[in-house]
Amino acid sequence: MVKTQKGFTLIELMIVIAIIGILAAVAVPQYGQYTKRAKFAEVVSATAPLKTGIEVCVQENQALGSCDTFDEIGVTKASVEVGANVNTAEITASTAVVTMTAVAALNDATYIATPTYDNAANTLVWAITGTCKAAATKYC
Repeated sequence: MVKTQKGFTLIELMIVIAIIGILAAVAVPQYGQYTKRAKFAEVVSATAPLKTGIEVCVQENQALGSCDTFDEIGVTKASVEVGANVNTAEITASTAVVTMTAVAALNDATYIATPTYDNAANTLVWAITGTCKAAATKYC
């Protein structure tokens, strides 16, 4: 009568544990980056009322210079800065550039939306820049 072995050998178990360890070493830092990127989405979405207000104001006034304050676009600063991940919201005078800054937990990353008014088409085109596009963060 021949005995047959059942189960795994020690070396097989050690190989599986090593593979799991390697996968975990790669996955955990990526998970942290993905959660920060998801939290930064709140900062990006907080620009929506500002961008909409500026677009409506430009349609009515035909100039960006007339739409460069919170009062002129009909949005309160406090209503934009309500999110847990939004630190500050600013509109640059005369150019209507919207600058959103995230909280310290998101490395104080900035999201800058720069409008360009096209007179012929009577539309705004938004260019997105800021530290959120840096290689270290890549939040937006």
